[in-house]
Amino acid sequence: MNLEDNLGDVIRKARAMSNISAPDAAKAAGLTEAELNALEDTGTVVKQPNFPALAALLGLNATKLETIAKGWAPKKQDLSKWCEFRQITTTKDYAVNCYLVWDEISREAALFDTGWDATPALKIIEEEKLQLKHFFITHTHEDHIAGMDAVRAKFPNVRIHTSAKSAPPQQRLRNNDCIHLGSLRISNRETIGHAEDGVTYIIGNWSDDAPHVAIVGDAIFSGSMGKGNQSWDVARKQVREQILTLPPETLICPGHGPISTVGEEKANNPFF
Repeated sequence: MNLEDNLGDVIRKARAMSNISAPDAAKAAGLTEAELNALEDTGTVVKQPNFPALAALLGLNATKLETIAKGWAPKKQDLSKWCEFRQITTTKDYAVNCYLVWDEISREAALFDTGWDATPALKIIEEEKLQLKHFFITHTHEDHIAGMDAVRAKFPNVRIHTSAKSAPPQQRLRNNDCIHLGSLRISNRETIGHAEDGVTYIIGNWSDDAPHVAIVGDAIFSGSMGKGNQSWDVARKQVREQILTLPPETLICPGHGPISTVGEEKANNPFF
C-alpha cells in the first residue's frame, strides 16, 4: 500500500500548517514558484530542493523530509501476530481503512470505523461466525462512517462509542474508559485537531504478547498527518503526546495508507 501523502502533499500540508506562501517556500527551496507547484502537485523531484532551508521554514525535520523524498515506506507488518485482527480497505474517490478485531474464544468482535462500505467487514464477521458487540468511531467524517447504517441494520444492539458531541450520552466516550472484548482491552485517548471528535483507540492484552495496536483515524499517517481542520497546532501536539508516547513497537493503524509503528514514525515522519 502506498503512502497516503507523497512528498508534495507533505510540503503543501506543512505550508498550510505554518501559513507560508508558495513564493516564500519556493525561495527557501531554491526553486521557482512553478517548480514548487509542480513538486507539490506530483511529489516528484525534478530539481533538487534545498531541503534543510525548506524544512526549517516549514517546521519540518529536514533529514526525515529527505527520507520521504527518497521513497521511504514503513516495513510491511506480519499481521498474523495479531491473528484476530484485520485491516479492511474500501475505495470510492480514494481509499479508506477500517479495522476489525475479535476474541478467539468468545467470538465477540469490535469494528473501528466502516470506511466507504461496511460490506467487506460484515462478510468477515459472517465467515468467522462473530458477534459484533462494539462499534468504535475514530471521528465522524463521512468517509469513515459511510457504512454505519448497514452495520446498525445487521447488528441493532451493537454498542456505539464516539466522542461526537451530538451523540446520545450513552454512546459518548469517557477518557480512559476500558472496554473488555474477551481477553482484549480497549482504551481511548483524545486526538483532536483533524476533527473535533478525534479519538485514538489502544487495543492491548493480545495473545503471545503481541504489541499494542493503536487505531488512530486521521490523526497521523505513515510519513505524514491529517489536515489540521480544527487546529494544526493542537493536531500535532495531540499526536506527540497521545500516540508517539506509546511503546515503539506499537502498531499505528491509520484511516488512510499503510500500517506503521510508533518507532518508525518517530524515526521517519518529518512532522515530528
